[in-house]
Amino acid sequence: MNLRNIAIIAHVDHGKTTLVDRLLQASGAFRANQRVAERVMDSNDLERERGITILAKATSILWKDTRINIVDTPGHADFGGEVERILSMVDGAIVLVDAAEGPMPQTKFVVGKALKIGLKPIVCINKVDKPDARATEVVNDVFDLFAALDASDEQLDFPIIYGSAKQGWMAASADGPKDKGMAPLLDLVVDHVAAPRVEEGGLRMLGTLLEANPYLGRIITGRVFAGSVKPNQPVKVLSRDGKVVEQGRVSKILAFRGIERQPVQEAEAGDIVAIAGLEKFNVADTLAALDVTKPLQAQPIDPPTLSMTFLVNDSPLAGTEGDKVTSRVIRDRLFKEAEGNVALNVEPAPNSDAYIVSGRGELQLAILIETMRREGFELGVSRPKVVFQKGEHGELLEPIEEVVIDVDEEFSGVVVQKMSERKAEMTEMRPSGGGRLRLVFHAPTRGLIGYQGELLTDTRGTAILNRLFHGYSAWKGDIAGRRTGVLISNEQGDAVAYAMWKLEDRGPMMIEPGAKVYRGMVVGEHTRDNDLEINVLKGKQLTNIRAAGKDEAVRLTPPIKMTLEKALAYIEDDELVEVTPKSIRLRKAILDPNDRKKAIRQKEALAS
Repeated sequence: MNLRNIAIIAHVDHGKTTLVDRLLQASGAFRANQRVAERVMDSNDLERERGITILAKATSILWKDTRINIVDTPGHADFGGEVERILSMVDGAIVLVDAAEGPMPQTKFVVGKALKIGLKPIVCINKVDKPDARATEVVNDVFDLFAALDASDEQLDFPIIYGSAKQGWMAASADGPKDKGMAPLLDLVVDHVAAPRVEEGGLRMLGTLLEANPYLGRIITGRVFAGSVKPNQPVKVLSRDGKVVEQGRVSKILAFRGIERQPVQEAEAGDIVAIAGLEKFNVADTLAALDVTKPLQAQPIDPPTLSMTFLVNDSPLAGTEGDKVTSRVIRDRLFKEAEGNVALNVEPAPNSDAYIVSGRGELQLAILIETMRREGFELGVSRPKVVFQKGEHGELLEPIEEVVIDVDEEFSGVVVQKMSERKAEMTEMRPSGGGRLRLVFHAPTRGLIGYQGELLTDTRGTAILNRLFHGYSAWKGDIAGRRTGVLISNEQGDAVAYAMWKLEDRGPMMIEPGAKVYRGMVVGEHTRDNDLEINVLKGKQLTNIRAAGKDEAVRLTPPIKMTLEKALAYIEDDELVEVTPKSIRLRKAILDPNDRKKAIRQKEALAS
């Protein structure tokens, strides 16, 4: 069987998953009467809700007499840990670029990795049917990007194909023909991508994706680089440094056939398969024959840049909404997540039963928290902190990100001002068509925490922000945090509309009437810069006197709705987000007001 292994690289929302849908349909992977969900590769609920790919997934199609293994990669930089490993499985890449937006930061991030390991890309200009499409300029932008990333002459001589994945056609020209469907792209993959290289010697397979299956246990997906593997074959697992992790037998080999996985009796070098039966086989390990001693080289993973502390929920409402609340179950869940996600680090916090979880960015950590709350977990989460490093001479280094903001010209002034307040340096400013500007900054990661919401407010929801880890640089100095204090409940009970109405001049509320509150819980935003304790439980005094204006109708301003990402960005260092399956609440880390004042005095004494 002729084989081709290919990855699809694209920025968020440039149409990767839709393209895979069309390729599966073109190859006859679905029956004529089969009901298939849109974006079939986005298999979990969060991916469907947010319209992003979070987990890399493999599929395979049969085109003429060639089997093409396709890997759908995440498009967001926070999930880049998945991308870096995937590229070691494939021999070619389709670089999918939006015909209007052009190459964006995430495209740059993954393409840089792909070019470095020698993959020869096919450039696919998608969405040419958009009214603001500028296909020719985008091709020039892609060429400039490849040149800037030190592509070889062979890589710069890339084939180009145009089309619309949504409409289901690809062609050598942006004008069509449109009647051949996806065939031109599939033919190009077969002609341009090299057949898998096969190494000499016994079985060697590199583990790339990990999942847990209730029936088969651990399933590792990877590419067989040498030899072949059969069910019940004795094998051993080698770690990156060549140590034997375990010896055992392969219980099942699953090959990708369309969107299904089917058991096969043998997998040969060059193929991408899933293996079950080994308990300790992990990502970046090598599955090898018993006589092999040297492991395969795994791609290094970029370091985490943000960390959060996950704590046991100790609020007065703990355990009322979730069933997984103890330190032990939270610990097991976090370490299980870290096993399969190499871009995450989990370590116990000193002197407490909390855990410090480090990852690539706010979105990656927010997705983990959202997944856990849907599984029934209750936990408290601290404000994200950046992971600092020490330089050669002992100086403090902090992570810097490349930030690309597409914004209408009228709002560019406020964006530049806010970014400079956050210690960002502008590196580029150019028109991107349609009265919009593209601004490029190098900004410290800690300055970007919570900026997304502020940017949308400043630009009336029209700006698009994309960010990408750039490197470590010297500490940029203090960055101002939130400028307002919060309103804190001083009692426990159910919030009363009348009390909230009377307190409206103190600041906007974050809770609805009837919401359960407790002492130390944040219920609103103060109009001034200090925190204020308030009583939202105080009802109207009932008397038998009736006077004009006494019974005014209570009309409340709608409360500020706090999503998980918004809450994580909003809180200060002395506050936590309480996450349960039904609620997201903000609270002070120390609930008792007297203990809070003591802690502030101690902090001030230490500082002086």
